[in-house]
Amino acid sequence: MSSTEQRATLQAQIWKIANEVRGSIDGWDFKQYVLGTLFYRFISENFANYIDGGDPNVHYAELTQDIITDDIKDDAIRTKGYFIYPEQLFCNIAKNANTNDSLNTDLKAIFDAIEISANGFESESDIKGLFADFDTTSNRLGNTVPEKNRCLSAVIKGVAGLDFGNFEDNQIDLFGDAYEFLISNYAANAGKSGGEFFTPQSVSKLIAKLAIHGQSSINKIYDPAAGSGSLLLQAKKQFDDHIIEDGFFGQEINHTTYNLARMNMFLHNVNYDKFNIALGNTLTDPQFGTDKPFDAIVSNPPYSINWIGSDDPTLINDERFAPAGVLAPKSRADFAFILHILSYLSPKGRAAIVCFPGICYRGGAEQTIRKYLIDNNYVETVISLAPNLFFGTSIVVNILVLSKNKTDTKTQFIDASGEEFFKKETNNNILTETHIENIEKIFDEKQDIDHVCKMVDMEKIAKENYNLSVSSYVEQKDTREVIDIVKLNAEIKETVSQIYVLRSEIDKIVAEIEN
Repeated sequence: MSSTEQRATLQAQIWKIANEVRGSIDGWDFKQYVLGTLFYRFISENFANYIDGGDPNVHYAELTQDIITDDIKDDAIRTKGYFIYPEQLFCNIAKNANTNDSLNTDLKAIFDAIEISANGFESESDIKGLFADFDTTSNRLGNTVPEKNRCLSAVIKGVAGLDFGNFEDNQIDLFGDAYEFLISNYAANAGKSGGEFFTPQSVSKLIAKLAIHGQSSINKIYDPAAGSGSLLLQAKKQFDDHIIEDGFFGQEINHTTYNLARMNMFLHNVNYDKFNIALGNTLTDPQFGTDKPFDAIVSNPPYSINWIGSDDPTLINDERFAPAGVLAPKSRADFAFILHILSYLSPKGRAAIVCFPGICYRGGAEQTIRKYLIDNNYVETVISLAPNLFFGTSIVVNILVLSKNKTDTKTQFIDASGEEFFKKETNNNILTETHIENIEKIFDEKQDIDHVCKMVDMEKIAKENYNLSVSSYVEQKDTREVIDIVKLNAEIKETVSQIYVLRSEIDKIVAEIEN
């Protein structure tokens, strides 16, 4: 099955599930149950395949609990990070979901047991709370137990109906595609901006390629506003595992998306010892600061959110913010994230960050921080992307590329907002593989291209008051029709002459009629 066919099948099945439970579960809550069930099915099949060990004569799902020894259980948890008994597997629960009068409480007990299985092991922090947003006893599912069970059964049966073989062999990003489809359909109705929770896969792919461009290997990759983990996992998808040596790291303040990010890691076969996603406020309670700096950082931090800023006088002495000599404004934390990212970047590293265009030209503290970045030669490239790439907003965004190992003092400005750099879709514009390759090629070559790319000395940027807007340096192509004024005058003269002849003929006809 091709990727297009798989994606269409996935979306059709999700929509079928939605119709089954329509009116029972709010759309935004429905999203959590579908994603949670997808995750439950995946880890069940993944765990069963691990126990089966490729032996066609072993079928873990058909075994009974009494043959499992403590040694078998402990070895499995050390390897996979969790344990699931045969009767707890998704396939066995799905068989009788329609007739199970205690389905909701059985599921809760199973999810609790999976999380508890990791207690005391290295994977405990990676497993704990994974199912917190998949509350099977919540009144969001219905006011009575039968109502709850009916909704849960519909979702389980729907997810069980997805026939893609092994998750690992899929042509699509199953979890990411499901999330993207759900976000695009429910974000607006829920009064939430999809861009707050999800970076579209095509943009994620470009950012990952920019951050790791030209590097044969990196120690590890980091996202300080990890969301659902899509940016980190695009790096895994684009590059061989050996290129990212020590794994994937991130921090996320939203508990729901923090859980989704950890689920997403498991769904992409990133073992618990190869990722570390932390929960908390990156700006005021940063994790990983004492770790070795990162060779690659990718991020789509929230745009212009409030933060404590100058209300906490100790932050100006924070090693992340002190070098710039000023804190980001309290009402716009964008540059706080950027300075945090810069401080976590290794001497050979590169960071690719999605930014709101306003930070490129506003004055005050933001201008002072831009001055610090330019004067210290940290800004490698600023890319202006096409509008309407993100769900729930038509906003135009920039990608800011930071580097600590530039070999010259020029900054590259790329205007990738023209129609040759995106494809129009029904709801949103997208970047195709060709668009991404073209942008990466321009980024790599660092050559001036009329109306597309300009290499600018830091002295000129300083004269422009450290303005980093792409439009300030890349001249827009004049798409107005060129008019040949000499030819136009000749055509007007000829037209006037014809009108004169026509009037003479009309006057003759009128005169004959009068006579």
